[in-house]
Amino acid sequence: MADSDKSRLSVSLVDVNTGRESDFLTLARQFASEMLRKGYGRAEVIRDEAVPLRFYAVRHWTSAASAEQCHADAGMQALTARLFQIARVANVVNGVRRSEPRLLGGDRRLRAESDRRSGFERRVTNAGRPRGERRAGRDRRLGPRRLRDRPGDVDLVAAARRARENADAAFSHFKVGAALEAADGTVITGCNVENATYGLTICAERVAMFKAISEGLRAFTRIAVVADTEQPTPPCGACRQILWEFGGNLEVVLANLREEKGTHRLKDLLPLPFDARLLSG
Repeated sequence: MADSDKSRLSVSLVDVNTGRESDFLTLARQFASEMLRKGYGRAEVIRDEAVPLRFYAVRHWTSAASAEQCHADAGMQALTARLFQIARVANVVNGVRRSEPRLLGGDRRLRAESDRRSGFERRVTNAGRPRGERRAGRDRRLGPRRLRDRPGDVDLVAAARRARENADAAFSHFKVGAALEAADGTVITGCNVENATYGLTICAERVAMFKAISEGLRAFTRIAVVADTEQPTPPCGACRQILWEFGGNLEVVLANLREEKGTHRLKDLLPLPFDARLLSG
């Protein structure tokens, strides 16, 4: 039990450039072999069957100290640099983070300051590039900062559609899915869960937010809501209040099973909210 308490898990989302899958898999095997040989832990790669050329790089660190040693290892840094040449990487789970994300200012709804890259995302010594040549489009590295500033790179609507399939709507038969994006790029999903007393039913948006809060996330950028309706299905009043309380002026994407139906700002859906500012006297 003591050993399991020391172990750490990190997961990165890796989108491989077209035509470089074989190179990526070879590099991943080398990385895994070196991790094991040097006692840092073990690594594995899991293919995303729903998205071509997308993989999840999972590292099971022996300990937080082992992760730090790996990040400082010149040989491992060289492998990481090669990875950045053939794929874009986003950190999904950082099990070796030592501190919580810091909020900029006193309002918990403000965006969280991005942590510095670690593991596969860690920026290493400058390998240089031909003058005037910059990565563009899909070849650009995708870390938490760009996930936050360029939200279109995460298919939040697709995540909400998948979450909708888990809805328990035995009474209304009206299934809803939601996907909430945190400031570090993490996506948390929710679905509506109904109850025979009706009043205890909880909407998909609140399920996603409460899950995120319970996992320690405190800063969010946007949420997608999906229902099988021709007209967009916006959050109900209770959900708007909860989303404002914990997420602030989120971007709200509304969609059905076929297409996006519109994008709004939460302040437009809840123009005069009640929040902590009104409790200050």
